[in-house]
Amino acid sequence: MKEVLKDIISKFHARGMPELVNRSIDIPLHSNKVISVIGPRRAGKTYMLFQAMKGISDITDIVYVNFEDDRLSMSAADLDMILQAYFELYPEKEESRLYFFFDEIQEVSGWEKFVRRVYDTISKKVFVTGSSAKLLSREIATSLRGRTIPYYVLPLSFEEYLAFKEYDIDLNTTKGKAALIKEFLEFMVKGGFPETVFLESEMHLKVLRQYFDVMLYKDIIERYSLGNSLALKKLVRKVISNSSKSFSVFKTFNELKSEGIKLSKDSIYKYIDYCEDAFMFFTLSNYSRSVSKQRVRKIYSVDTGLSSNLSFSLSKDSGRLFENVVFLQLKRLDREVFVYQGKGECDFVIMDREKVDFVIQVCFKLTKQNREREINGLLEAMEEFKLDSGLIVTLDQYEDIELSGKLVKVRPIYSWLLGNE
Repeated sequence: MKEVLKDIISKFHARGMPELVNRSIDIPLHSNKVISVIGPRRAGKTYMLFQAMKGISDITDIVYVNFEDDRLSMSAADLDMILQAYFELYPEKEESRLYFFFDEIQEVSGWEKFVRRVYDTISKKVFVTGSSAKLLSREIATSLRGRTIPYYVLPLSFEEYLAFKEYDIDLNTTKGKAALIKEFLEFMVKGGFPETVFLESEMHLKVLRQYFDVMLYKDIIERYSLGNSLALKKLVRKVISNSSKSFSVFKTFNELKSEGIKLSKDSIYKYIDYCEDAFMFFTLSNYSRSVSKQRVRKIYSVDTGLSSNLSFSLSKDSGRLFENVVFLQLKRLDREVFVYQGKGECDFVIMDREKVDFVIQVCFKLTKQNREREINGLLEAMEEFKLDSGLIVTLDQYEDIELSGKLVKVRPIYSWLLGNE
């Protein structure tokens, strides 16, 4: 194992850094904290590490190990061999100069004590990535409390997607805006996994289905030693194909039962928790001042491309994909988000320091048929939270509406996603 580790470390140094398109997240190199980069598989966590590594002048100061390497099958007791292997290669190195990057570290049970020892006795420059939200958070909280800063990496935002394509944004002409809307609609259906940006449709479909299978089997079935994989797969497909719609465990239970799938309501709750931990999707609860009265109301996929490729009906439902895009952007902004349900409904209630500071309604296109409902739902939320203004995100409409002393801003999604609103 030590010889394998020497090979991994030395070959990484010999290869050097790959070509990168910088993401919008900047990971600090000298925070004196353990930096944890958390997110779904294939979203770009490893390349976020590479982006940070570019600020290190001497590549041999880097100790990089990806624990998904098929040559590595390590227990916590084996981890010290990483240090032994490195210092046998570079005996002259000063420990305090070193940067440790441990990729997909949740593959090693009990990893946190080793990371704590490296941080306490060797170097304060430690970076870890993982594809588990709660496992990583719990382990960090118990062993590394006060010593870590988490960064969450999701598939590409629309702005990052355009950067990957080296797209020149033109918001000053009608032609430029039309071209940008076309790019957005493509992004909405294809999603933002970096590897898929330039793939043709058939290969794009195959790659996303492979992502789905790896998340399902490796991050859920293997991690939790589940036996009923067919029931889980049916449940996950059903949930993701209903992204952005109202969610009910009771209704889902009955639908599965009618299809001959035996899965208890408790198992459905448990499996949904597992899937959220693996970043397959996110749950959204209703806003309530009482935490005990908050209930899961909607579920949003981690990537609109993943959900549209798993469900033919969803791929044709622009409104639901559109809403999912807005939700994911709010997650990237690290905001606490709820849905508001009163007489009407407001899609997103956004909190900052335990106070609601903004409300957003999402509508692919405001029409005569839906205009009153969408505006009234937003106004009701604005009244509830004593806000003077609110936002309706649409595909390409721009309007200011003043009602009862309150301002409703109607804005195009590309303007909002690019930070102009």
